Amino acid sequence: MSLVKRGTVYGTLLNFRGELDALGPKVNEPPYKAPPQAPVLYVKPANTWTENGGTIAIPAGFEEVEVGATVAMVMKSAREVFGYVLMNDVRLPHESLFRPPVKFNCRDGFLGIGDRIRARNEAGDPAVFKLEVRVNGELKQTVRFSQLLRPADKLLADVSEFMTLGEGDMLMLGCDVGRPRVRAGDTVEIKMPALGTLTNTFVAEAA
Repeated sequence: MSLVKRGTVYGTLLNFRGELDALGPKVNEPPYKAPPQAPVLYVKPANTWTENGGTIAIPAGFEEVEVGATVAMVMKSAREVFGYVLMNDVRLPHESLFRPPVKFNCRDGFLGIGDRIRARNEAGDPAVFKLEVRVNGELKQTVRFSQLLRPADKLLADVSEFMTLGEGDMLMLGCDVGRPRVRAGDTVEIKMPALGTLTNTFVAEAA
């Protein structure tokens, strides 16, 4: 499947145990009032897509952004997963979790997408996926997908209850807490043996 022909890319919030734990009692207070009962999704439109090896601009007026190392399911049909791909779901630091503003998540270039899709039957069980995130060669985060609240199959089943995914659509499994922050000049590598390495360098936005 060609990445050029990909469809809509969806992100998933609050799908790691650590994310809810970090909210603490706030999850039961307004505006949340309770933990989410269904997947919390958002869209990463085409203007955000950056290829493996590409540069990502930090918008003028901001000194740093947050790296979001994750894996996305690449759909073959509405309920069938073709394979998995690495993603770097970049965002501006913010506290709004249930309804993240577009201006924080959808800046130009704010989604690094790996160039290697590993077929589902070759990648193994997503529950044992583990990513290493390195900034300028230094290990900054390890993401273990055994900590998902909704494992990949459960997430897909729950999403499919209220929307239909099409061929080429991509559904991210989520980003854990402890997202590294990076500045202009930093290079981020997200690695997983089965899926290769996704590399993006951050630069200051051109005047």
